[in-house]
Amino acid sequence: MKRYFPRGMVLVLILGSIAFAARDVEIQQKKLISQTPPFTLVTPSELKLIHSDSLDVPKENSRTRTYLFIKEKNKQVEEMFLMEIADKTNPQASPMTFPPLKPLTEKRMYQKDRKKKGDLEIDYLIQLMAWNPDAPSLQAIIKRGYHIPRYWALQGQLLFSYLGEHVVFVRYSRDVSSFGMKISEEGKDWERDSISGNEKKIYETFQRGFMEMVNSISLKNY
Repeated sequence: MKRYFPRGMVLVLILGSIAFAARDVEIQQKKLISQTPPFTLVTPSELKLIHSDSLDVPKENSRTRTYLFIKEKNKQVEEMFLMEIADKTNPQASPMTFPPLKPLTEKRMYQKDRKKKGDLEIDYLIQLMAWNPDAPSLQAIIKRGYHIPRYWALQGQLLFSYLGEHVVFVRYSRDVSSFGMKISEEGKDWERDSISGNEKKIYETFQRGFMEMVNSISLKNY
């Protein structure tokens, strides 16, 4: 029986103990260090941990840990980094698998590909989306007194499996207005086939930072 990473589930992100996360994941300036599975990556900006939680999924023989980091300015969120790590809890179960990444809309998906690093395969995509401060997964940020703008954000996703025992899923997003350029608020101006001017410059800057993060992933014992 195949075991699937629980993609798309509603995250239970209520304010909790950050000490839980420190045992498994820590961040030192831009370097994120995971103990289980053992890997590191370099984030585009210096982030701070806001919330962590875990949820057991007995039917899938797995447990999902979540870690939510942000970068803010004057209590307004500019960048978000949400990482989910699914761990296989039954050693006798089949290796964990996962469905492919899927964009919110093809029109605003700029890149979707797979990168190989030795035997490791990393799926990733870059798209335009809109932050929704009412989303259940973001309430931990609101409860800490931060403001999330209802605005366009560029988002990069990456997904990889570690030896069939763990699956790592990252969503990194940044408010497009935080780049300090005059930009359009019209969605059609951000579509893949028509993007130009400052909108294209912002996308290219975001793409460079996100791909540097993808390329920085280093796993031990793989």
